[in-house]
Amino acid sequence: METGVLSYRLLLHYLTLCVKGDHDDEVFDVYDIMRGSFPSLDTGASSLFIKSFSRTPRWREALSLLQELKVFTPSPRNYGDVIAAAIEHGDTITAWALYDELLEKGLSPHQETWKALFEGSRKINCSDVKEVEKLLGILLYMRNNQIYPQHNLVTSIKTWFESLTGQKWTGSWTTAALQGRCRCCGSELESIRLTTEEYQQLKDRVMTDVIQGQDVFNKTTPEELERFKAFVKRKPAFDVIVDGLNVANINKDRSKQSETLLAVVSELEHQGLTVLVLGRKHMLCPSRSWERHNMNLIQQKAYCFFTENISEDDPFLLYATLHSGNHCQFVSRDLMRDHKACLVDDATRRLFFKWQRGHQLVVTGYVALGRRVRFQNIPSYDTIVQTSGDSWHIPYDDTQDRSTYEVPQKWLCLTKKH
Repeated sequence: METGVLSYRLLLHYLTLCVKGDHDDEVFDVYDIMRGSFPSLDTGASSLFIKSFSRTPRWREALSLLQELKVFTPSPRNYGDVIAAAIEHGDTITAWALYDELLEKGLSPHQETWKALFEGSRKINCSDVKEVEKLLGILLYMRNNQIYPQHNLVTSIKTWFESLTGQKWTGSWTTAALQGRCRCCGSELESIRLTTEEYQQLKDRVMTDVIQGQDVFNKTTPEELERFKAFVKRKPAFDVIVDGLNVANINKDRSKQSETLLAVVSELEHQGLTVLVLGRKHMLCPSRSWERHNMNLIQQKAYCFFTENISEDDPFLLYATLHSGNHCQFVSRDLMRDHKACLVDDATRRLFFKWQRGHQLVVTGYVALGRRVRFQNIPSYDTIVQTSGDSWHIPYDDTQDRSTYEVPQKWLCLTKKH
């Protein structure tokens, strides 16, 4: 009702409340006020308008807002809102064009967007070959990027498969047997082992893109890396590489860091393994966290290499593990997402994830000196979306609190009857 000019910030706060409370008619009024009072909108206001307009018959206006945002880069959420609106109003051509654009920009779609695409196709009962191919492309995207769909998305995927006319797909919720077979259809799941060729390909690419890549020297110096390579060459092949700082930090009690690391190293030594511990130089300065006695014992039980305090352990960890051979595993809770980004092609990224899933040992439960240390089991099969043409197996998330280095235990099995 005020005739004076309201500040942009105040209107933005009010707009946020209107969008949160689904007061779309009020949003339209705020839109008119802001358009009339200010020369342009920021990404925050544009995103809120896109979200609100996308839920209404005025959804096409969200398309032009999205175009305006392209001066910056719209978020996956912005795209997702308009894609869902286009599907809701039967415009699948616009929806898929926006989806392709989202991928071209290197953005990762949200699971709600995939859900909207699967459900939209089912509603119009579309069994068009091209549309089916695009939706199967989403499953391959999940495979290549190690994405596990949430339960509500995988339910939509199951319903879509079963609704395909003349194709006779059946979906069942299941788990995998220890030997790597689907408990529902009995087919064998892909092995977690890399073939000799795959391993060599991955090793070559990691050495080129990650170890010798430019960004590695933001985290270490060429001299230090060369010193480490020479060190590894002189030693026997390792069975396990331990990310010392990462493992020590399992224990929230800072005074028990060296004790925790010693417990893990002792367990691996007890198993008769050749161990390399990667640490930082500050760990050698006696303190409450790093007791000299414990650090001396660690150096007796394992080979050790301590980097400068500013260095990052990952390039060293990757180098030593891959250099030692396909049998060598590493102990860390780190996800190494950054290194995936350094790898230039999808195939290598997929191999990197597969190698990580098959070689990463994660400590579980309570760690204390004198007690056996337990590691999570690494299954013999690969937990990843996979297909044989007449079947699809999709591991899915049915829990909110799965740690990122854990893999889901539940699967959707889809089989086609002839």
